[in-house]
Amino acid sequence: MRRDRSPGLLLVLVLIGALLGSIVGEALTKSVPLLARGVSIGVEPPVTLDLFILKLTFGVRMKLNVASAVGILLALLLFRRA
Repeated sequence: MRRDRSPGLLLVLVLIGALLGSIVGEALTKSVPLLARGVSIGVEPPVTLDLFILKLTFGVRMKLNVASAVGILLALLLFRRA
């Protein structure tokens, strides 16, 4: 078993799997509506920090659907096999 796999590679593969899964899920929504079902996780509304001379706005939102979960699982399987 190889031990030289980095956590960075895992993170990149999971993000790519989620992105590709979401794209496929949105493309197939009309024919397979189940793929588009999901949840939205994040900070709503964005948080603003006003420092008088600088105003920063922070916000994160992640939309997970069934297709993106499948993409993440496939990415994890790919990572295990590499």
